[in-house]
Amino acid sequence: MSENVFDLIIVGAGPGGLTAGIYAMRAALKTVLIEKGIAGGQINLTESVENYPGFENISGFDLSQKFMQHAQSYGLEVVQQEVAAVEPGLEFHAVRLANGELLKTHAVILATGGSPRKLGVPGELEYYGKGVSYCATCDGFFFRGKNVIVVGGGDSALEEALYLAKITCRVYLAHRRDAFRGSRILQERVLADEKIEVLWNTVVTEVKADGQGVHAVALKDTKTGAARELAVDGVFVFIGFSPNNRLVPAGTRMDHDGYVMADEKCETNIPGIFVIGDLRQKYAKQIVTAAADGCTAALAAALCVEMKKAGQACPAHRG
Repeated sequence: MSENVFDLIIVGAGPGGLTAGIYAMRAALKTVLIEKGIAGGQINLTESVENYPGFENISGFDLSQKFMQHAQSYGLEVVQQEVAAVEPGLEFHAVRLANGELLKTHAVILATGGSPRKLGVPGELEYYGKGVSYCATCDGFFFRGKNVIVVGGGDSALEEALYLAKITCRVYLAHRRDAFRGSRILQERVLADEKIEVLWNTVVTEVKADGQGVHAVALKDTKTGAARELAVDGVFVFIGFSPNNRLVPAGTRMDHDGYVMADEKCETNIPGIFVIGDLRQKYAKQIVTAAADGCTAALAAALCVEMKKAGQACPAHRG
C-alpha cells in the first residue's frame, strides 16, 4: 500500500465484501479490501450453489472467483493481511493491522462473516480433524465408503448430507426437532435419498473415539430422554454460525447473540462504520443478501465520504 489514508476500507472478502468493493470502485472511492484468508469466505466450502441469481448451478469456489475477478476488473486493491483492531475516530477511523501498520479511513465496512457453531459436547474439540468436521466438501473424501452422521436441520446440514451421500456408505442425519428448517426442495431430496437416514428428535451428547479416531456417538432422544450409541466413522456439524465480531468496536450496538444492529444503510450507531453479511442482525443469511448488503453499505459509505470531505457530518444513523 503506497499511502495509508483511504476513503473506504473493507475488512473481509466474502460475497458482501467483494460486492462492496465493486460498488466502491464504481463510486471512485479510494478503497482497499483486507482479507487474511482466501477470497470468497465460507462459500469456498460449498460444493454446489443453486440459489444465486444467474447461475443455476455453480461451485462455491467458482462463484467466489467470479466475485473477485469482477472486483479486481475495476482496479480494487486487495491486501492479504490480518486486521488486529478497528478504532473509531472523529475525523478518521483507524484500522490497525497485525503487522503493526496503521491505516486511516473515512469509512469502514466490516464483512467478517461467521464461524461454525459448535455442539459443545465431550470429544468434539478433542477429535476435530480426527473424525469431527465442519466442512463436508473439505473432509468428505476421507470417509469414502464409511458411515457418518450429520448434525443439523437447516440448508447447510441438508446440502452437506446430500453431498456426503454420494461418497459414503451411510449418512445419518440427526435433528433435534421433528421437522427440518431447510428449504423445501432440499428436504424433498434428503427424504428421497435411500442412503440418508433421518434421526428425528435426536441430539449428539458425546463423540467417542480411540487411537484410530472417531468410532461412535452417544445420542439422546429429545422427547423421551432415551440414550443410545451409534457406530459412525465421522461427525459433521452444521448447526449454524456465530458472528465473527472480534473487530467490532466497543460501544457498537449488538443483540444478545453478538450480531451487530445496523440501520437500512447497514450503518452502525458509530457514523461511518458499516457491517454487512453474516455479521449483521437480519432475517436471512444468504449469499445474495450478503451481496445486497455490500451494495447498500458501499453506496451509503460513498455519500458519507463525500459529506465528510465537504466538511459535513455523515447522514444520521437510523436504527
